[in-house]
Amino acid sequence: MFSKFTSILQHAVEALAPSLPLQEDFVYHWKAITHYYIETSDDKAPVTDTNIPSHLEQMLDILVQEENERESGETGPCMEYLLHHKILETLYTLGKADCPPGMKQQVLVFYTKLLGRIRQPLLPHINVHRPVQKLIRLCGEVLATPTENEEIQFLCIVCAKLKQDPYLVNFFLENKLKSLASKGTPSIISEDTLKGQDPSSTDVGASGQPEALGGASAVEHTEDEPSHHMDDLSTSLDDLTVTSLPEASVIRPNQDYNLVNSLLNLTRSPDGRIAVKACEGLMLLVSLPEPAAAKCLTQSTCLCELLTDRLASLYKALPPSVDPLDIETVEAINWGLDSYSHKEDASAFPGKRALISFLSWFDYCDQLIKEAQKTAAVALAKAVHERFFIGVMEPQLMQTSEMGILTSTALLHRIVRQVTSDVLLQEMVVFILGEQREPETLAELSRHPLRHRLIEHCDHISDEISIMTLRMFEHLLQKPNEHILYNLVLRNLEERNYTEYKPLCPEDKDVVENGLIAGAVDLEEDPLFTDISPDNTLSNQEWLSSSPPTSPDHPKNDGKTEVHKIVNSFLCLVPDEAKSSYHVEGTGYDTYLRDAHRQFRDYCAICLKWEWPGSPKALEKCHLEAAFFEGHFLKVLFDRMGRILDQPYDVNLQVTSVLSRLSLFPHPHTHEYLLDPYVNLASGCRSLFSVIVRVVGDLMVRIQRIQDFTPKLLLVRKRLLGLEPEGPVIDHITLLEGVIVLEEFCKELAAIAFVKYHASSTP
Repeated sequence: MFSKFTSILQHAVEALAPSLPLQEDFVYHWKAITHYYIETSDDKAPVTDTNIPSHLEQMLDILVQEENERESGETGPCMEYLLHHKILETLYTLGKADCPPGMKQQVLVFYTKLLGRIRQPLLPHINVHRPVQKLIRLCGEVLATPTENEEIQFLCIVCAKLKQDPYLVNFFLENKLKSLASKGTPSIISEDTLKGQDPSSTDVGASGQPEALGGASAVEHTEDEPSHHMDDLSTSLDDLTVTSLPEASVIRPNQDYNLVNSLLNLTRSPDGRIAVKACEGLMLLVSLPEPAAAKCLTQSTCLCELLTDRLASLYKALPPSVDPLDIETVEAINWGLDSYSHKEDASAFPGKRALISFLSWFDYCDQLIKEAQKTAAVALAKAVHERFFIGVMEPQLMQTSEMGILTSTALLHRIVRQVTSDVLLQEMVVFILGEQREPETLAELSRHPLRHRLIEHCDHISDEISIMTLRMFEHLLQKPNEHILYNLVLRNLEERNYTEYKPLCPEDKDVVENGLIAGAVDLEEDPLFTDISPDNTLSNQEWLSSSPPTSPDHPKNDGKTEVHKIVNSFLCLVPDEAKSSYHVEGTGYDTYLRDAHRQFRDYCAICLKWEWPGSPKALEKCHLEAAFFEGHFLKVLFDRMGRILDQPYDVNLQVTSVLSRLSLFPHPHTHEYLLDPYVNLASGCRSLFSVIVRVVGDLMVRIQRIQDFTPKLLLVRKRLLGLEPEGPVIDHITLLEGVIVLEEFCKELAAIAFVKYHASSTP
C-alpha cells in the first residue's frame, strides 16, 4: 500500500517539475531503476508494487519522442545512451533472475515495444541483437508460465523484423561450440553494471569496488557471456560499423537457431492461441531467403521432427471406426482456425475432433512447405515423406483388413485433395507411384509395392474400396504434376507400339479423300452397326456450323480423322434399342459440350508448362517391334470397363469418370489411344474404343433375352434422375444401369473429342 502511495506521489512530482532535456530525463528514469536494486531489501515484493514498470514505460516514450523529433535514421543521445551503456544487457540479466518477481514479464514487454515502436533498425547493433538473442533462449523453457503471452509477442516481433530485413537472421545463428565453451561462467550484477558505467566513473553513487546487491537481488549471471577481452573487441568492431554481418556463405554445421527452438517449444503450449502464434512465427522464419538460415533450420533444429511426429501422433489418434464418408465430407480445414466445439456442431460424428486436428496440422505442414525457402521446403517435404508417409501411412495402406484399407485410403484421398504445395505434392506422388519412368512390363508390376497395391484396389472385391481408390486416382490426376500421368499412362504409349505401321503409298487415295488412316475399318461398314438408322448420326451439314472450317493452315487431310466421323463413331456405338436418353428431355449429347470445354481448358492450363508435343511421334522413329503393354493402371480400368454391364452403378460411374479424365489430357498419344476409333491397333492390343465395342457386342446378344427391355430401361433412367418414384425391383437392374452409364459415357467421349479437335484446329 505504501509503495503505491509512493508511486502516485512520484507521478505528481514529475508532473509539476520543470521539463528536463530528454537525455537527462531518460538517464533519470534509468537511474531510478538501478537505485531500486541498490537500496531495496525486500526482494520478494512483486514488480507491480514498484515504480519499475512506470520508469520503463517513460524510457520508451522518451525514445519514441526523440526519434520523432529527429530526421529519419539519425540516432539521438538517449538511444546512444541505451546502446553504449548496455541497458538491454542489464535488463536481460534482471529478467532472467526474475527479480523482483514479475521482472521477466516487464523486460519482455520493454523489448517488444522497443523493437515494435522504434522505426530505425536496432538489431544490427551488437548491444541489441546480443541481449535479444539471450532473451530468446529464455522463451519457451517452461510451458504454461505466466509470461507465455509476453514471450510469444516478443518472439513474433523479432520474426517480423527479420522478415523486413532477412539478412539480419545471420545474427541469430549461433555457434554451438562457442556457446558450450562459454556456459557456466558466473558473474555478479554489480552496482556499476546497473549504473551502466565503468568502475572508474565519477558519477555520484559510484564505487571503486564492485558492490554486490543485497538479498536475492545478488543474481548469479550464468549466461554464455564471452570473456571480457572478446566482449571489448566485439564492442570496438561494432563501433566501427553496425551493419557488419556474420559470413552468410560459410555454413557451419554446429549452429544453434534458438529463435526456432523457442518457437517450437511454444507450439506445444496448452493455450491454443499461443501455439498458433508460434506457428505463425515459424512460417515467417522458414520463408526467409538466407541459405545459411534455411540449412540451419532443417539440420540444427528439430523442426522436421516436430512436424512429422505431430502428424504421426494425430494420425494414430484417429479412431479406427471413423466413417470414410465423414473423412470425405468434413468441411475444409484451415490450420489457424482449428476451433471446434462438439456441443455447437449439429453435424458431429465420432472422431470429428481428432480428424479436424489431423487435417488442420497437415494443412499447416503444407502451407509451411509452400512458403518455405527452396532448400528448406525440400528438406521439410522429404522428412514428411520418410517419417510420415512411409513410416506411418504405408503400413496402413498395405494392410489386409478391409475396414483398415478403406479408412486409410479415404485419408490418403483427403490429403491428396488438400495438398497445395508443389514440393510436398512431388513427395506424395513419389510415395504413391514411385519414380519409375521406363515402360512397364508384366514381370515388374510390383516393382513399387504401394503403387501396385493401390491399382489392384481399383478392382477390389469390395466395391467401397474400389470406388474410394478410384476417387483418389481421379483427384491425383487433377494435380499439377507431370510425373502422375507419365508414370500411370504416358510411359507406355511413348513408342506408339499399340499401332500397326502401314507406310502410306500414293495409291492410298482414301487417305486424301476421307482423312482416314490407310486400312482403317469404317464403322458404318462394321457388321455390329448395320442396323444403325441415318437419323442417329449427325450429317456433314449439321457439323458445318460447329466444325472448324478448312483453311490453308488447317487442311481437311491434316492427318487427323475428321471430327464428325469420330463423334459419330462414339454416338453410334450403343444400338438404338439400348438408348433411352432421347426419351428424356435435357439429356442429349450437347449437354456434355460445356463441361468438356471447361475441363479441357483447365487441363490445358495445368499442362502448358510441361511442353508436350503437338503431334504424335512419327511412326518411322518409333520402336514398334517392342511388345505393347498398356500398363497396370489402364489394364485395370479397361478390365473394369469390360465388365460395365455386370458392375454396380456407383462403380461404373467412377470407372468412366477416371477414363474421361484421362481422355481430357492434351497429349497426342493419350488422345490417339483413347479417343481415335480409327487407329490401326497392332495384333493383340486393345484401346478404349475396342473395349467398348466388345461390351456393345455382348449387350446386343443379352438384349434379346430380356423381355420389355426398352420400357424397363426408360423406367430405370427416370428413377435414377428422380423423375419416377422408387417402386418394385426391376429384373436385370445391374445390366440396365450399366447400359445407361455406357450410353452417357459414349456421349461424354464424343463431346471431349469434339472440344479437343476444335481447340487444336483453332489458329
